[in-house]
Amino acid sequence: MSRIGFLFPGQGAQHVGMGKKLYEEFPEARRLFDQANDILGFNLSQLCFEGPAGDLDSTAVSQPAIFVTSLAALEKLRAENPDLPQSCEMAAGLSLGEYTALVFAGAMTFEEGLRTVQKRGQAMQDAADATPSGMASVLMLELEKVQAIRDQAASEGTIEIANYLCPGNLVLSGVNAAVEKVIELAEAEGARVVPLAVAGAFHTDIMKPADDRLAEALASVEMKSPRIPVISNVNTQANSDPEQLKQILVQQVIRPVRWEDGIRHMLDAGIDEFYEIGPGRVLTGLLKRINRKIPCTVINDS
Repeated sequence: MSRIGFLFPGQGAQHVGMGKKLYEEFPEARRLFDQANDILGFNLSQLCFEGPAGDLDSTAVSQPAIFVTSLAALEKLRAENPDLPQSCEMAAGLSLGEYTALVFAGAMTFEEGLRTVQKRGQAMQDAADATPSGMASVLMLELEKVQAIRDQAASEGTIEIANYLCPGNLVLSGVNAAVEKVIELAEAEGARVVPLAVAGAFHTDIMKPADDRLAEALASVEMKSPRIPVISNVNTQANSDPEQLKQILVQQVIRPVRWEDGIRHMLDAGIDEFYEIGPGRVLTGLLKRINRKIPCTVINDS
């Protein structure tokens, strides 16, 4: 019998039209979107279903949008295969997706999770606005070579490896001049470099103002111990103490996402079948680069 793990996507998975079929076909998904509109104070469902893309892509909107759409996709899975969510033994989420995983695992309510994600997204947007910065994926280079490129580019300002996603896929994050230097150096080494459509240098000290605001937001959240292990992006472990969970979520804003190590932790624990739940299928692609033999089923509105 398979041992099942759930994976929830992070920022960048958003696209205009996401969640529309879920809203139309599944009453519980519709309830989540309607509830979210009331909680947030704006029409999130309309932005998800109709755009415009420029508004949906803003950090303050895309984070709650992905969070709600992912949980709506989970309601589709519950409707079509009611026993499967109960059989899930472990969960993880990429950056923002860690909040979705924690709500699924019962550590936070939907409302508290959404309110926190809204505050997180706005705080990160404000921090990005204060310091022109960005991120870029560097593909097809070994870690040691990327570290050397990072060290050279640091002469232009803050630059860090922000996401350790899978072999040959690392994301660097920093001030614009340093990111431009990374692109120049990496392409000279034969890498493929993809600038990311994000507001700023997430998972670096540039996000420190957001870190402080998130800590304040989480202080009032009633966090519970998750009913299943949720693997942290920060330490790639399952953390059960509610106060420690809050501290790690705060650290996550300025610390790198160690996605590959987290997935390997799940595999070492015996997880041998995954479901990616939410918009896009990026996490399935990353899993194939980590272990091609492990199946992953995508649950979204397609």
